[in-house]
Amino acid sequence: MTTTAALAQHLASTLGLQNLQHIYWNQSSPVLYEQALNRSEGKISENGVFVAYTGAFTGRAPNDKFIVDDADSHDKVWWGKVNKALTEAQFDRMLTDALQFLDGKEVFVQDLLAGANEADELPVRVITQYAWHALFARNMFIRPDDLNRTLEVAEPRFTVIHVPDMLADPAIHGTHSSAFVLLNLTRGLILVGGTHYAGEIKKSIFSVLNYLLPQRGIMSMHASANVGKEGDVAILFGLSGTGKTTLSADPNRALIGDDEHGWSDNGVFNLEGGCYAKVINLSPEQEPLIYKTTQTFGTVLENVVMDQATRKLNLDDNSITENTRASYPITQIPGALYPGKAGHPKHIIMLTCDAFGVLPPISKLTTEQAMYHFISGYTAKVAGTEKGVTEPTATFSTCFGAPFMALHPSVYADLLGQKINGHGVTCWLVNTGWTGGGYGVGKRMNIHHTRSMVNAALNGELDGVETRTDPVFGLNIPVSCPGVPAEVLEPSSTWENQAAYLDKATQLAMSFHQNFTQYSDGIAETILAAGPVAGRT
Repeated sequence: MTTTAALAQHLASTLGLQNLQHIYWNQSSPVLYEQALNRSEGKISENGVFVAYTGAFTGRAPNDKFIVDDADSHDKVWWGKVNKALTEAQFDRMLTDALQFLDGKEVFVQDLLAGANEADELPVRVITQYAWHALFARNMFIRPDDLNRTLEVAEPRFTVIHVPDMLADPAIHGTHSSAFVLLNLTRGLILVGGTHYAGEIKKSIFSVLNYLLPQRGIMSMHASANVGKEGDVAILFGLSGTGKTTLSADPNRALIGDDEHGWSDNGVFNLEGGCYAKVINLSPEQEPLIYKTTQTFGTVLENVVMDQATRKLNLDDNSITENTRASYPITQIPGALYPGKAGHPKHIIMLTCDAFGVLPPISKLTTEQAMYHFISGYTAKVAGTEKGVTEPTATFSTCFGAPFMALHPSVYADLLGQKINGHGVTCWLVNTGWTGGGYGVGKRMNIHHTRSMVNAALNGELDGVETRTDPVFGLNIPVSCPGVPAEVLEPSSTWENQAAYLDKATQLAMSFHQNFTQYSDGIAETILAAGPVAGRT
């Protein structure tokens, strides 16, 4: 019996997945490239990069994600508008229909690993209709063959059945729309369909790890991480558009990972084997390492506009979406660690893109302030980034990753606080947004100033610097920083109208307080008291 036949038998006996026309199992990246091109799944750019287009969905479908509510998950999951419940019967119906949908079709199967720390790794199997989605999964997770390992047929603990061409029927399946992302945490099964956006594959596994790891005392984080030459590890939290990927790809520091990490008793480890970078308006001057990946074989580009005659990419064109993406193996970043793991962090940096222009460009946080801002997960959307957004809008994403956090925020916050205190970590809040006024009035923070502030924090150059306390937010602002004009460090001084600054800052402070009311149960008073001074009751 061939290994592929053994896999086919296993899929039939465990899932009921049978009568497949063909199984392409653990094909290499070059072979998947060829398969995807032969099947007309995408096109090749002038530099040999595979370019795919995802149709109606150019981003995640958060309203279409559900978790099965069963005896094991019922009392653990933080149910609500993010973690919506699905019955076991509804999941079973969708599974039956998905298996029937695949009847007689070809599938691509990749057996991969999530988690660079072998003791905490999660073997994952991705079964998909498309070669390019298999390539994406191969880019994003850890490849066992890179480690001279072969996963056994029955080894994967979680299986993703990916059927992007299948449309759900809300009346039958209990979903919100024709798209669906369904997690059965007890049975180790994930069903994804109705959307070709590849990010759903990786984020569904991240959601699983955010459920499993904290229950074992391991902090799971939507964050990037890198390490200096002296072994000093830095974690950078931040939502999309805050600079998390850009700032972590520092030529003077080794990249551990750009998006998802665990923090165990042994240190920090990447949950992935690749990067999924936003590439709209990517600059070869300001982001040279990431830019180069858009010109490198092995990368998968999503929804990037390309001249159909010359196959030249236009990274500045947002006519398809602002959420253009590049998926590439982390080994494309020079000096990156793979598998990515290192020691305990010395610094934690929380990134925010404040479009109101009132938060300091850098401030030092106490442990309680770090926990407060971690739970808040603040950034701001600006006009044009999403349909219907016409002016700056405050956005709060719990633990910098609300769509992927299955447990109550206090679980993650308490773990973070314990690890910060246990390992003497210094914490910072860095604003990569606007200065001198809000969006449309002020200007975006100079990336060179931001890099100087981050480097100064990581290099210890801000350790002994005098700080002043911001009267609105209660943050400790350094009065000087190498390479940064002193007036840039004080947000109010960059505004021409001081009354307008105070009014806008107070409004944002009140937004923090209002958002935090949903966490009042289970959150310590010391954390509640660490929020903005203005509007505090």
